[in-house]
Amino acid sequence: MALFRCNQCNHLREVSNNYIGQAVKCPQCQTVNPIHNTVDFVTRLLDHYMAIGKELQGLRQQSGAAATGSEASTSNSLHELDINNSNLLAESQQHLAIVQWFKQKDIKLEINEKSIDTSGFFDEVARTVGDNYDVLKLVVEQIRYRQRKGHTFFNLQLAKNSQKEIRQITQFCQELYKYSFVSRYNYQKEEKVVRLTLQSAQAVTEFFAGAWLEWYVFIKLLELINEKQLNASCLRNLTIQFPNEDQHELDVFFLLNGSIPVCIECKTGEFRQQIDKFVNLRKRLQLDSQQFVLCVIGLEDDQAQGLSSMYDMTFTNESNFLDHIEQLLPA
Repeated sequence: MALFRCNQCNHLREVSNNYIGQAVKCPQCQTVNPIHNTVDFVTRLLDHYMAIGKELQGLRQQSGAAATGSEASTSNSLHELDINNSNLLAESQQHLAIVQWFKQKDIKLEINEKSIDTSGFFDEVARTVGDNYDVLKLVVEQIRYRQRKGHTFFNLQLAKNSQKEIRQITQFCQELYKYSFVSRYNYQKEEKVVRLTLQSAQAVTEFFAGAWLEWYVFIKLLELINEKQLNASCLRNLTIQFPNEDQHELDVFFLLNGSIPVCIECKTGEFRQQIDKFVNLRKRLQLDSQQFVLCVIGLEDDQAQGLSSMYDMTFTNESNFLDHIEQLLPA
């Protein structure tokens, strides 16, 4: 079959091959148009389509290159985001400066976008734990221990705690239940016993196993950046690969003002056996001892100071790590 297409009204229909090459009136608008061989017409149409596609691809590449250059030269204003409820931290523009920093050192970077998505409740619960750790460590450590043993529920005796501590603990347990970090919560007021049924979800188990401290350090640093209105890029739970294919996971990494790198490793348990590993990692990253921080939960201030003087890295705890970071900030 041949093809008739009106250039005026776009009317399209098939006609007999006997009409190929003839000019006939369009049945709708009466405009005279030629009859086409279908194969020839479709071939010309595809050639035109491919040409437009190549032109569009070229324009997109030019636009992408320009956008990349613009992003690279534009500072990240984290203080413009709602850091407590946002998935925008996972966008490529936010951590582009960090990607480039590692690329300059020939280090490959794998980003865990879920680990910097604050639209969930991990950051809220982590802040509660970190800000009140002296009291709430009783709950956190019990949950961690029970989960490691495979228990599904346990009772927490509060008879020896003060009224203020009981209020803090029960409010925290209510928060855990509200955000589904535990599947059931009950407080027997007369007996002063908290009854908790645990969640088995991997993300919750990992949170109590130590990820809560990573979240706490991450969100407190974001709050500091907001307060100081600094430009920064940030990542958490990132994996790096050196040229010799050695891989390491970094807990928290910030790039302040595009030029001040800060790497923070977080420990809620034993850390002494890993000191040498961290010192070597700091050297491979070419960071100053002040820029590589080990935040150890419950570490005494004088002990942190002594360890910092012994090893080529900085030791802090959950209470003073922000003080150290502030010392790194430009005046």
